[in-house]
Amino acid sequence: MGGNHTQTKFILLGITDSPCVQIQLFVLFLLIYIVTLVGNFGIITVVRVSSSLHTPMYFFLTHFAFIDICYSTVISPRMLADLLAEDKTISFTACMMQFFTFVFFTAIECHLLAMMAYDRHVAICHPLLYVTIISSRVCWQLIAASYLFAFFSAIISMWCVFGGSFCGPNRIDHYFCDEVPVLKLVCSDTHSSEMVIFAFVTINAVGASMVILLSYISIIRTVLRMCSAQSRARAFHTCASHLMAVSIFFGTGFFMYLQPSSSHRSMDKVVSIFYTAVIPMLNPFIYSLRNKEVKGALLKCGRRLFSRW
Repeated sequence: MGGNHTQTKFILLGITDSPCVQIQLFVLFLLIYIVTLVGNFGIITVVRVSSSLHTPMYFFLTHFAFIDICYSTVISPRMLADLLAEDKTISFTACMMQFFTFVFFTAIECHLLAMMAYDRHVAICHPLLYVTIISSRVCWQLIAASYLFAFFSAIISMWCVFGGSFCGPNRIDHYFCDEVPVLKLVCSDTHSSEMVIFAFVTINAVGASMVILLSYISIIRTVLRMCSAQSRARAFHTCASHLMAVSIFFGTGFFMYLQPSSSHRSMDKVVSIFYTAVIPMLNPFIYSLRNKEVKGALLKCGRRLFSRW
């Protein structure tokens, strides 16, 4: 980085400094992380082995599960280690890379939620053109564009946060290297950096949410014109899981990042835990328990395993 920094390491203050609570949290978050890995790898495996799920919707879902694994892994292992360690120091480079990878994967998740909403829009509003519009080539182009723009966003955000001068305290009041607690340690003026980061958060999060909103407005209009109540119920059911995932992800994200830095409170750590640890664990349950096709594929995979034994 080209920033004029003097710090070579930071100290993460973590979630709590109580030893008893730290042990309890370690057990809790270890279980959450294991369930996250098993659940998301399970989704990927089921989609891969079930030919009935080889559709654009589940193509995006496998990438969604992969990104959940990645951005949870960026945070959880370090958080678990710090809950048991006395020395919670993290090098400047490691802190910078943790921030970069976290922004990168969360930006991709925003885009994927928008892609999945657009996929549902085309499937319900233009079913006869679905195969043409959402072709395999288009799916890969959307994924590639998402990764490229997320990489660009993460590079700019990392430069804005870590490109300043760190000449004072080195204690980060958080359990990972996030934007707000790191910027509090910068000696130089951070207003322009905060504005740039806010702009990129707006482009990624608000841009994706606008695609989702417009897609669902079109879906609702189409569904309400359907004559059959059963058809309407089926159409809404296919969107229920996605809407739940969108509400949880964007709700916590907007609370954290689209408020002035002066408004951030201690409650932010709890919210951060929710979207860095809990949401990646919940997503496989949201998409499997409320989806008949995924449940059917899971049962088939289970029968195959038992028949081999």
